[in-house]
Amino acid sequence: MYDKVKGIVTSASNGCGMKSTRQKMLAVFDVLTKPEMEMKPAEIKQIKKVAQDLLRTLKKGKLVLDWRKRQQARAAVRVAIDDVLDKGLPNSFTPDLYRHKCDLVYQHVYEAYFGGGKSIYELAA
Repeated sequence: MYDKVKGIVTSASNGCGMKSTRQKMLAVFDVLTKPEMEMKPAEIKQIKKVAQDLLRTLKKGKLVLDWRKRQQARAAVRVAIDDVLDKGLPNSFTPDLYRHKCDLVYQHVYEAYFGGGKSIYELAA
């Protein structure tokens, strides 16, 4: 599965910033597709787009400084995750699987993004 996605995003891995963006997208993709799911190439592409859209949405003001400390900011992040996944995930995601993936993505975002543009990805670079 990783190799399929790697081929889709290889062109985005030229610079350091691009590498960080690629890592972020792949991390969300992994959360959405692990354990290994049987998917068609079109579904893989669709999930990749969902991961990119989600990161773009969160970056546009949801992951503000100290977002994890304020209930309203945490709720805004959660709603954004739910909305992007609801609109973009393939129909093969059942309602139960969708809810589970929303929970897992929120947990990943909570643990990986500190707010104010800081994340574990910048620390690792």
